[in-house]
Amino acid sequence: MRILISADMEGATGVTWTDDVVPGSPQWQRFRGMFTGDVNAVLAGLYAAGATDVLVNEAHSSQRNLLLEDLDERARMLTGRHKPLSMMQGIDSGVDGVVFLGYHAGAGFDGVLSHTYLENQITGVWLDDVPASEGRLNAAMAGEYGVPVLLVSGDDQACEDARDYAPDAELVQVKECVSRYAAICLPPARTARLLETGAREAMGLAGRTERTPGRHRIEVEFDASHLAQATAVIPTVEQTGTRRVAFEAPSMTEAMKAFKVVTAIAAGAVQGIYG
Repeated sequence: MRILISADMEGATGVTWTDDVVPGSPQWQRFRGMFTGDVNAVLAGLYAAGATDVLVNEAHSSQRNLLLEDLDERARMLTGRHKPLSMMQGIDSGVDGVVFLGYHAGAGFDGVLSHTYLENQITGVWLDDVPASEGRLNAAMAGEYGVPVLLVSGDDQACEDARDYAPDAELVQVKECVSRYAAICLPPARTARLLETGAREAMGLAGRTERTPGRHRIEVEFDASHLAQATAVIPTVEQTGTRRVAFEAPSMTEAMKAFKVVTAIAAGAVQGIYG
């Protein structure tokens, strides 16, 4: 059994605010260890339940956050930026399941460090007219390749979100959201046990499933009109409102590639403190 872990950091054990996840800060250095601990706990459960090969895809920010020297030696790690499929790089390699580790709620919703790809500028994303977090977007891509979502971990809001887009997946709550920058957290020793147990049980879902190809429409709402104007110059992207753009693509893979371009252009159009 070959498994992919898409590892984000905002939903990791103990993480509650900006410095915890921004590369270079002392807090980030501290939480790199907890993040790696979460991954190792999931790896322990996956291997104990029959996984033979696990690829960990770093999916947060610089995508150079996990401590390779502390990673379970049985795993392989994909680190670094500019991957064609971004958070889901490796989903097309014949894996039998995917784990969404350290995930979070989407832009416009309650949740610790909630956002969708851009930390501030995006206020909402819709996939085929349904509000979409990173988890929902990535689950749709997984479905296109016939790969089931085995487990989702994060705060209570991330888990609640996953109940809808991955109803069969194991859910592991490592903290309870109080606000976007505050949470009731469990110590790493406790979350490690929860994650390992959840991963063991989740392996029962592993195995190729029916592919779900098809066209998709993504709509993005920004916090300022000039970001919609900037991204509307991209071919196939249409400005649908003062702060909204939308586009369609023949597959979820192509839709996510286009979404990646939209977010890159929007990020480049931000002008200082005015956004």
